[in-house]
Amino acid sequence: MKIIVALSLLAVAFAAPQAPTEPIPILRQDTNINPDGSYQYSYETGNGISADESGSLKNIGAEEPALQVAGQFQYTGDEGPVQLRYIANENGFQPEGAHLPTPPPIPADIQRALDYLATAPPQPQRR
Repeated sequence: MKIIVALSLLAVAFAAPQAPTEPIPILRQDTNINPDGSYQYSYETGNGISADESGSLKNIGAEEPALQVAGQFQYTGDEGPVQLRYIANENGFQPEGAHLPTPPPIPADIQRALDYLATAPPQPQRR
C-alpha cells in the first residue's frame, strides 16, 4: 500500500507543469514620458509577446482634460496568434480584434422599429 501511495505522489510530481528553465529575454523596450503628460511605451519579448501604447491629454470641453490612449498587443495563444488594438477615451475602452466575440445581427423587424423610433417626433411626457 505504501508503494502505491509513493508511486502516486511521484506520478503527480512528474505530471505537474514544469517551470521554464531559461528566462525569456526582452528583445526591445522603449519608454518615453513627457512633461505635458503624454507618454509612449513599447516592448517585445523572446517568446513573441509585444505591445505598444501611447497616451496624451485631450480637451473634451470639460474643466480638466481627459487622457486619450491608443495601443495594441499581440501574443501566441493556444489557438494561434492573438492581436488586439484598442483606444480608450471619453467614450470608454474600445477594443478591436479578430478573436473577440461579435453580437448576432439584429432581426429585421426590430431594426425597422429602432429606425422608426430614431426618426419619430418626441412624445410629450405625461405626469
